[in-house]
Amino acid sequence: MRITILGSGDAFGSGGRYSTCLHLVRDDGTTLLVDCGATSLLALNRAGIDRNAISAILFTHFHGDHFGGLPFFLLDALFVSRRQAPLVIAGPRGIEERARTVTEAAFPGFSTNRWPFEITWQEIMPDAPGTVAGAAITAFAMVHDERAGPCLGYRIAADGKVFAFSGDTSWTESLVPLADGADLLLCECYTYDMPLKNHLDWQSLSARLPDLRAGRIVLTHMGPQMLERRAETGATCAEDGMVLTL
Repeated sequence: MRITILGSGDAFGSGGRYSTCLHLVRDDGTTLLVDCGATSLLALNRAGIDRNAISAILFTHFHGDHFGGLPFFLLDALFVSRRQAPLVIAGPRGIEERARTVTEAAFPGFSTNRWPFEITWQEIMPDAPGTVAGAAITAFAMVHDERAGPCLGYRIAADGKVFAFSGDTSWTESLVPLADGADLLLCECYTYDMPLKNHLDWQSLSARLPDLRAGRIVLTHMGPQMLERRAETGATCAEDGMVLTL
């Protein structure tokens, strides 16, 4: 499994980073996006990624910096990429309704277009794991903002490897089983020492790192304070365009 971090930024584009978007390619070439934030089409184009090769998009929650790129992805699929292949759009409970709402808000009347490709809507929840683009997906409840949720973290298992992604969250004990035995945990860390109710800070996270038994841990979704002090952590921090191979 190869993971390209197309976007590692926060909602404000701190440090000039793109919104959250992860590009996963399985050993057989099957491709999955995890989150598709507002700037993701820019990131996909800059990286030269064929959007028609993407089999599915899996969303962690419904904030714009994770979900807001979907209308642009679908607009591109219809008018630029001329997509013909089926597309799976997966995520928390309510994914279809949320997707239709955000797409119609971005481009009024867009829902009346005739789609030349099939869209399958798939809900993934802690009590309802599933398979997306050939990968086994297990969801864990995160603590972020239920107005944009349910907010989930995922274990994505494929090719004998496990990739874990926290999505957005403050500290929750659910991070422990999310990380347990994963080959890689990509974990948000928004601030260095400023506790927030909806995000992780480095001081809180570092105190619990021994409990996160993943082979590797990479930090992402860093705000200005964390970006300024990330060298002090000694941790591996995500960058736009970083490639991680499992």
